[in-house]
Amino acid sequence: MINSTPQISKVNIRFSDLDLFGHVNNAVYLTYYEEARVSYFDEVVGYDYDWSKEGVILARIEVDFLIPILFTDEIFIRTNCCRVGTKSFDLAYEMYKMKDGKEIMVSSATSVMVMFNYAEKKSILLSEEWRTKLIQ
Repeated sequence: MINSTPQISKVNIRFSDLDLFGHVNNAVYLTYYEEARVSYFDEVVGYDYDWSKEGVILARIEVDFLIPILFTDEIFIRTNCCRVGTKSFDLAYEMYKMKDGKEIMVSSATSVMVMFNYAEKKSILLSEEWRTKLIQ
């Protein structure tokens, strides 16, 4: 297992994220994790990477829901790489809310990301450049 430095993303809860009970709807968690993933790639891979030829695709995501999120909660997500393979890698996410100055985990997730050549529509090997950036 890799313990790379986590990237931290703040979550902005929108009123439209709420369900009838005033909780953030479970489907919205995937959007929050997607936003955290994009922030992670911006920070780890860099803004200047050419995503038009090759990049990553989401192959799988597994989410654990621990505590409901309310509109007034302050939420942030820690994202880091936890496994690197030959063509894929895993990202681990931990979503927290702040309560009375303490971090309380509200959800966690793991995703499998596959390196992909968009023109050829096939998976490709993880480059040494990506590998190095992911394990930092």
